[in-house]
Amino acid sequence: MELTIGSGQAYDKLCLGKMTPRMAAEYLNSGELRLRSFAETLSALYPHPDLRARLASALLAAEPDANPGSVDRRVRNWLGGRSCPQGREELFCIAFGLGLGEAGADRLLGFCTGYGIHYRECRDLVYAWFLRAGRSYAEARAFYEALLLPPGPPDGPERQDGPMTRELQTGFARVQTEQELRGYCIAHQADFGAMHARAYVYFQKYLDQLIHPAPAWGGAGEPDYSVESVMRLYLSLIPSSRSRQGYSVTQKLIKRDWPNATTLKNIRLRKEDVSRKLLLLLYVVTENVLDGEYNELDEEYITPRQRLEDHWWTLDAILADCGMPPLDPRNASDWLVLYALMAEDEPMSGRMEQVIGYLFADGAQPPPEPPAGVR
Repeated sequence: MELTIGSGQAYDKLCLGKMTPRMAAEYLNSGELRLRSFAETLSALYPHPDLRARLASALLAAEPDANPGSVDRRVRNWLGGRSCPQGREELFCIAFGLGLGEAGADRLLGFCTGYGIHYRECRDLVYAWFLRAGRSYAEARAFYEALLLPPGPPDGPERQDGPMTRELQTGFARVQTEQELRGYCIAHQADFGAMHARAYVYFQKYLDQLIHPAPAWGGAGEPDYSVESVMRLYLSLIPSSRSRQGYSVTQKLIKRDWPNATTLKNIRLRKEDVSRKLLLLLYVVTENVLDGEYNELDEEYITPRQRLEDHWWTLDAILADCGMPPLDPRNASDWLVLYALMAEDEPMSGRMEQVIGYLFADGAQPPPEPPAGVR
């Protein structure tokens, strides 16, 4: 696989030599892993000297009543690595202001939010078209507000008889004019939704495996587990304190958006979207082995590097299917996932637990022993 120099160095740390969980935690906390920043990502998308001025101009155009000094300070904080925009509306505004186009906006959104352009969400779809056409943010916003579509159906599991997101995206690629765009939005209103249906399908598949664990070979069936039990047994790896005072940058990044039982319940009820971090964690915990199916990666002749690259390829395919950016070795959480994927004689989740235990040594508690039915 093709990697940048920085990503290649982070990848080499995984593959060269035997890195123990303690060494992995020290590597993450040492600052040796050069984390990818918002400013670096933005500069790669817009490699021009007037980046700061263009950013400020874009924000002021979208917020004419904003204080120019406050806007400039916000931009300086972004480019100085002190903060990062999180709201999708603001990120679309930046994409329009810098002329990033549809692909650039997708990459920017993916880096900041964990999801790229959502082609089942009407606003994202409209903005994507105007970005593709080289039009302005003001035009896109006016078009979207003038659509006046009535509220669509509530989000739920992906309809078996309805089009998938990638099918909508293929049809959307053929839209050429504003009139066609308006007609497309109206025709597909029933297919729109704010939540990501494909990610929910994967979430449900993995969670069901944990709630209804398969019995060990020749053993009695395991009892079903509650969401709280699943959270306690498999995902409670981080100290539960909400305070992040005294944490390193890496600790903050790994702890941020870590799921809890309420998160899992809200996602099951379609009140909350599936986060990229949760999807990665569920892959590690279940090892993507469902219903006891045969997996060639369990064979002794498979090397750790082959195992890592096969899982990496599989996970990237899942992430792409869900509209999420691929694994990035220069993302602290992603690097931790990649390290876990190299487990040989232990569960991936156990390998991850050990690193987190060392990483949060002052507050971490030893994890409970998982049931035999789930690896």
